[in-house]
Amino acid sequence: MWKTKLLKKGTDSMMFRVAIRASALRAAGVSRNLSSSSSSPLRSAAASSSFNQRRNYSLWGLLAASSLIGSISYYQYKTWLQNKVECGALDEDIRIRLKGEVTDSSPMRLRMEQFVKSLQKKIVSELEAVDGKKFQRDAWERAEGGDGISYVLQEGNVFEKAGVLVSIVYGELPSAAVQQMKSRHEDLDPENGPFPFFASGISIVLHPHNPMAPTIHLNYRYFEIGNEDGTPRIWWFGGGSDLTPAYLFDEDATHFHRVLKDACDKHDPNYYPKFKTWCDKYFYLKHRQEARGIGGIFFDDQNDRSPEKLFNFVKDCGNAFLPSYIPIVKRRKDMPFTKEEKLWQQLRRGRYVEFNLVWDRGTKFGLQTPGSRIESILVSLPLTATWMYNHSPLANSREKQLIEVLKNPKDWI
Repeated sequence: MWKTKLLKKGTDSMMFRVAIRASALRAAGVSRNLSSSSSSPLRSAAASSSFNQRRNYSLWGLLAASSLIGSISYYQYKTWLQNKVECGALDEDIRIRLKGEVTDSSPMRLRMEQFVKSLQKKIVSELEAVDGKKFQRDAWERAEGGDGISYVLQEGNVFEKAGVLVSIVYGELPSAAVQQMKSRHEDLDPENGPFPFFASGISIVLHPHNPMAPTIHLNYRYFEIGNEDGTPRIWWFGGGSDLTPAYLFDEDATHFHRVLKDACDKHDPNYYPKFKTWCDKYFYLKHRQEARGIGGIFFDDQNDRSPEKLFNFVKDCGNAFLPSYIPIVKRRKDMPFTKEEKLWQQLRRGRYVEFNLVWDRGTKFGLQTPGSRIESILVSLPLTATWMYNHSPLANSREKQLIEVLKNPKDWI
């Protein structure tokens, strides 16, 4: 099991010096304020002398107090870091982050973290330009180890609800979470748990107001379970992106799949057909006997090639998000629609909720991980949805056309 370690003495003393220096600077700022307040020409010499003496005593007191505060802040930082770092290998990760030295030779967990945070900023900026409203930024810490940044937009001009989230999570993987992966990793015996783990990823779900504009989902992640020395015992990449329209436009479906195929083909011509089929099978509501949407790509447990090759593949897939979706939402966001069409969108969102809560493996994993952040896990759910008893679309309607495709997934390119 990985063990918690303190930072090296050099880093400790550096942080101590930073804390003391910050305290001294704060005290100096107070000194300047006191100096300026004592310069009034109306102050008598005796009063000024007495004031200066009191001021000197005050300054020494402030300096002593500030140094004490700096020391306390430093030790609070060490305590926070001890709680935050769950394995010795991540001590070095923290140092690399603080110094801004993530390079191509850094551990994959750091490189993936850097990529998803950069991609998040780029996507949020583009979505804000489309919607016209700003996302709410919510940075959070996980007591058991890890942190994240959630950008969420509710009741925007284009998006009823939109989430672009990055999470960096590490700690110990309990037996219940291990059981979710048992079928994929037979050597992970839940009886031998908990296991030290690290996971980083980006998740996106966008629910537009207009029923003619499709919902989109994206998730790309890196996961590893560690050895005692901090090296990965098991690692893999996973993720994908899929489109969920309420009304089907063939040109949108073709465009979306084409962009994803181009990203896949740069790495392996077998990727797209393989991952497209995987997506159709994964995002499937067994109790409804229909797919959640018109698919895209989905893959998990990818470790059959070098981490470098798979990382480059994941980066290309992540960078394909904007060109795959922005042209579609721009075409559809201002189209006219009826109350009946809005109701149909609400019914389709109900199916979306059903899949995420009943079948999605990621949701189950998140809820069974200690210190789960429920807001982040359930941000994928739409702001509004509807369920009607025994609803059935009319024959030969656009709604019926969608259902036929959902029950019989088709090739779009």
